Amino acid sequence: MTFNASLSLSIASALLAASVTAVAAQPLQEGGAALKDRKIGYVMTHKYWAVYETEGAKTECPQGFNDGPREQFKKLYGDGKKRSIVEAQLKREGEQWHPTTEPESFKFLEAQGNTSYGLNLDGKVGLEDFLSPEGEKGIDNQLYRVIGCIGHYRTMGTINHFENLFMRSYDDARIVIELTEVDNLQHDDAVVVTTYRGSDGLLQDATGEGFIPGGTQRIDLRWGKEYVSQLKGKIVDGVLVTDPADRVMLPWGVTFGTSGYHVFRGFQLKLKLDPEAAEGLMAGYVDVKAFNHHLNTSWSTHHHSYGQLSSPSQYKAMMRLADGYPDPKTGKNTAISSAVRVKFTQVYVRQPEQRELVSQK
Repeated sequence: MTFNASLSLSIASALLAASVTAVAAQPLQEGGAALKDRKIGYVMTHKYWAVYETEGAKTECPQGFNDGPREQFKKLYGDGKKRSIVEAQLKREGEQWHPTTEPESFKFLEAQGNTSYGLNLDGKVGLEDFLSPEGEKGIDNQLYRVIGCIGHYRTMGTINHFENLFMRSYDDARIVIELTEVDNLQHDDAVVVTTYRGSDGLLQDATGEGFIPGGTQRIDLRWGKEYVSQLKGKIVDGVLVTDPADRVMLPWGVTFGTSGYHVFRGFQLKLKLDPEAAEGLMAGYVDVKAFNHHLNTSWSTHHHSYGQLSSPSQYKAMMRLADGYPDPKTGKNTAISSAVRVKFTQVYVRQPEQRELVSQK
């Protein structure tokens, strides 16, 4: 071998080694970057009605927790007097489906304290507002006053467990958001957020507890048009903040495939973003009647008893503390400020082709 040939072989070997090293230093990413064509999508994997909890509930529930259907039924009809089914069981069940704001004999225990999760929905700092755990003033979350001392909504509560279980199990409960017009996930003065109902399952990791980014969600624009809403927003220091949207409807199906939804007025998002996940709050004024309807159609009185949730008592408290969207005729507020703690994982959003929107005969 001549000197020139030996030198050429050495140079080629060095270049090949450098190329292999460079490739090895860059981990393979199936599907490429999450932010494509100024778009990135996320699918919801966790949601919890925001309840601020202290150890032993001593701060927010110093008098304990509210009674549920069984405890209230015993107080109403446990005096030994003989009654018919119509006079007792059906009467109480009717009050669940046709609630009123009339006072009842049971004392309702509202959550106490001045700390709560949530957002400043009205842009003001009022006497009834909370401080966030981080110290932000003006937090609006009167729903927390209502549900904070109901066992169902606590960390180990039945609703927390089953709403998440069924959300992950049923594709018709899939909540998807897509960010468009995104230049940077750290700072962007103007982005658009669109809410959808997805059609595909979630990708769980080997533990069954976590979720893998990079899946696909086909958007349901045929049966899920009512769940499509657009919000304007911006990204500051990696946090997405949206402007209020007047009305947003989200799929919220629960037990045994029951189709359900919740309606939010003045809806906002505040989410910490990264290329693989998003986490934070969605907040707004939840429509009281829609909330009550969802509760009763999704969970029977028997299921309410698991976490001592009295639907009639909760409805009365929600109407009493409602703080938004007054009825034009009566002037009474129809919605109550609320917040939901949420987690998302990144997905690629697939819009349906036109042929998928045409019915097949």
